[in-house]
Amino acid sequence: MHPHASCELNFKSIFELLVAVILSAQCTDRRVNIITEKLFQSYNKPSDFAYLNNDDLAPMIFSCGFYSNKGKNIIDASRIIHEKYSDTVPNSMEELLALPGVGRKTASVILSVGYGIPAIPVDTHVFRVANRIGLSKGSTPNRVEKDLKELFERDNWNKLHNFLVFHGRYICKSQKPKCDKCLLSQECFYNKSKTK
Repeated sequence: MHPHASCELNFKSIFELLVAVILSAQCTDRRVNIITEKLFQSYNKPSDFAYLNNDDLAPMIFSCGFYSNKGKNIIDASRIIHEKYSDTVPNSMEELLALPGVGRKTASVILSVGYGIPAIPVDTHVFRVANRIGLSKGSTPNRVEKDLKELFERDNWNKLHNFLVFHGRYICKSQKPKCDKCLLSQECFYNKSKTK
């Protein structure tokens, strides 16, 4: 099930991944890819964004929502990466979390997808699927992440994340999950509760 699950954001560098993930908050990957296809033709390095004016960036990212905050965070994070890290996105949780607009989920995506460092980013899909199929009863992303890390070996965290995202996006949807197409439906707490 989902053997080819992978990040669906389009990017050519870890920095482009960072920008795309910041833009993806409360937005679909499809919409972000439409935005970044054009954006990255002109701006694709921290130095390109570092001294941009948010008023110049906003029209380019407007359709992703929360564009003013996202633009400010991208510019501020770019400036730090350019000045402090010589245009290289840091590869530690602590340094990533210090960047504007970067929370635990975004930092975990950069570590996992960008650097191949084992991490379990908990987005809405991971949170929902983990709770529905009984991998966690956590009420916060941090709790779900902790539960998943205790259940699975570190070497499997990145694959697990991709699987759970894909499963949540295409099968275990928030509205109208496709339980009839799910190989986990016999063990799924959510499905069992529906059939009672």
